[in-house]
Parts: sequence; structure tokens; C-alpha cells
Amino acid sequence: MDHTMGKKALVIGLDGVPHGLLASMMQQGVMPFLHGIASANAFGAMEVTLPPISSVSWTSFATGEAPCHHGIFGFTDITRDHALAFPTFLDVKCPTLFDKLGQTGRRSIVINLPATYPARAFPGVLISGFVAPDLARAVFPPALLPRLQAMNYRIDVDLAAIRADPAKLYPELHATLASRRTIATTLLKEEEWDLFFLVITGTDRLHHFHFDHWADEGSDARQSFLDYYTAVDNVLQELCTSFIARSGNDEHMMMFLSDHGFTSLQQEVYCNTVLQESGYLRFLNDNPRMISHLDPAQTRAFALDPGRIYLNRTDRFARGTVLPADVPALRAEIEAVFRALTFEHQPVFQDVKRREDIYSGPCAHLAPDLVLVPHRGFDPKGAISNEIFKRGTLTGMHTHDDAFWIVASAQPFAPPRTILDCSALLTSFFTQER
Repeated sequence: MDHTMGKKALVIGLDGVPHGLLASMMQQGVMPFLHGIASANAFGAMEVTLPPISSVSWTSFATGEAPCHHGIFGFTDITRDHALAFPTFLDVKCPTLFDKLGQTGRRSIVINLPATYPARAFPGVLISGFVAPDLARAVFPPALLPRLQAMNYRIDVDLAAIRADPAKLYPELHATLASRRTIATTLLKEEEWDLFFLVITGTDRLHHFHFDHWADEGSDARQSFLDYYTAVDNVLQELCTSFIARSGNDEHMMMFLSDHGFTSLQQEVYCNTVLQESGYLRFLNDNPRMISHLDPAQTRAFALDPGRIYLNRTDRFARGTVLPADVPALRAEIEAVFRALTFEHQPVFQDVKRREDIYSGPCAHLAPDLVLVPHRGFDPKGAISNEIFKRGTLTGMHTHDDAFWIVASAQPFAPPRTILDCSALLTSFFTQER
């Protein structure tokens, strides 16, 4: 079947951009192009799947399914033998929208979508997003690799360099955005496609390191923050202009969205330390460095990022200690511990979700037993620490209830309430008859 089906869609993800911040940016003239699109069409806030992390949210959008169907619950996982594992694109348990479009002869160009590494056979072009340690394994078709290498394409900013020298953040952000802009504009103009999908992840990096710059009125730091957003707006304008020109007489849709929101970080909360001090977690030595150093024989529960609590169940782990009959009571105990946790008389968690509250599907047995939903400012961590509360160098944290969407489409649609609604809207655009 010919790839030109009379419909074309442009999807641009702005990773980690909250609805409220974006609304302010547009109203203040920082992003005039996107403001024009939003004002002439539809703009709103939405919730994302739990936990609110890029690998989960973007996979949910790409598949149109919740984590209990696609099987991705975070950037890390733990095996039956308590070894730390890193889920990849090959672990996604259901087809993506791109696969489904490919079955109808349509072609997708997908650039920098998180959790799509390693690149696999794909109906179009795929350049994986983070975490992608090897560019050679992040590209399909492989023939595109030399071109990316020649332009010094960047998968991500150099996080190690930024941690060593924070002054490198903005140069890294702009260099990476320029790299993304070059390949996106090139492929948009030269390749054949029906769906063009780009994710800009520099926004998330900026917010993690310097969300505080946004609130620093009148400072040079705040101006640098705003300048980056204006640079993003310029990229959006160039891509949208080319998209409309390439679409010609085809029916077209433009969608902009984020995978989670952001807020200021007050304290990092080390959930494994809570479990250890409460007697639910033990390690094999006095200086553990990662959760895989736990002592299975003496552990009843442990945590993974971000705020995922797993019981050491005998029906899940080879050296589990918690019998199925004991799960309800133990889970209730641990839920009560986290609900009662406070910092300077402030409650840390607004809710503790049980597995069955939020997951129901073929992969639900892989889900955490509890998911912690923090109050704004408290960032639940799965790393190992000797303190429950700590403040590091990061100033921003993810939120689940203030992601954004903007949709420009001639088709009538109900305003999305969740990121899964956005995925369904995109699917509907391609499947509905004109």
C-alpha cells in the first residue's frame, strides 16, 4: 500500500514541561509561536500514568496502553534473583502506534523518544532517545548512522560534565537542541512520512538542574532559562512551517504534549532508608551501594525509583520471604508507615496506591505492590542512603497531574484528561474516515 493516505500528523513532545509553567511562558511572550497555536486551537492540562517518569509515560503514549499492558514500570527493574535490570524497547509487551500504522502502509519518523533503545526493525525511521548508551544501536535503518555521526548528533546532554561544572548546562542544552533541530528538519523535508514525532528532552534536564531559575525574577539565571524556551519555540516554528508545507492538501493534525509535569524540589526522600529503619529491609554488608545488595533472607520489602515499593514475595522472587497469605497485612503495615512519614511536621505523601488500585492487565503481576504519590516538593528515591531526607544539587522533581497538551485538528475531539487520551486521539485521527 502506498504510504500517502491523505493524512499527516506532527507530534512534538516537550519532556517534563508542566501546564502552569507553559501557560506563563506563552502569556509572557517567551514562546510566541506556540502561544499562537494554543490560542487558535485547544490547550489543557492532563494526568499521566503512574509512576510519572519518562520511560513509563512515553511508552504509554506510544502504545496507547497503561503500564499493566506494556510492562514498563520504570527505568530500572529487579529480576527474580534480585539483580538490578534495565528494561529496553525490546521488553515492551504490546505493539506501538508506529507498528500499527506500518501495518496499513504508513510510515513514521520518530526522533529522541525515550525508552526506544535499542532501535529495532521499524516502519520508517527511529532514532532512540535516552537511555541510549551507543548511537550505533540507536538508529534504524542502520544506513542513517554515518550521517548522524558526521553531524556529531547528540542523544543527550553530557550529564557528567554538567554535574562537574554546572556552568556547562546551558551550552549543553543549546548544542543538543541544535543537533536535534538539524536532523529533524532534514528528515522532515527529505523523508517520506505520515507521522513525524520528535521529543525535546532538554526541558526536562533544565528543570531537574535549575527549576529554581524560573522563580528567580530579574536574574541572569532566569533570563537564561527563558532564552532556552525561546530557542525551543523557534525550533517548533521551523518544524511546524515545514510540516504544513509538506502536508499540502492532506488532512493534518499537530499535537504538542509533555510526559509529566514538574515542581520545585524541597527534599529527596530515600524510601529504602525508611524501610530499613522500620525493619523491613536488610543488606548483605554495612556499606551497600545498590538495591541488589539486599539480603533476600532478611528482607520483606524494598523500593525502586520513583516511589515503587515491592514486597519480597515468594510468588515473585526466587528467595522471597513473604507468603501470598501474608501480603495484605504486610502491605497495610508499610502503607501506614509511609502515610505517617513527615518532614518538619509536613506530611510527605498525599497518597499510597495499591497495585490493584491502578493496574489491571496482563502485566499487573510485574507491577509494584505500592506506588507512593508525594506531596509537591518531596521526591521519592530508590537509591541507597544513610539518611531519609536529603537535599542534593537538583532543584526540580516530576509531578503526575499537570502535564500539558495542545492539539490543532479539524476533527472534533473531547479534551484529553490523560496521556492515554492523547494517544487515543492520535490513533483516531488516522483510523477515522474523512
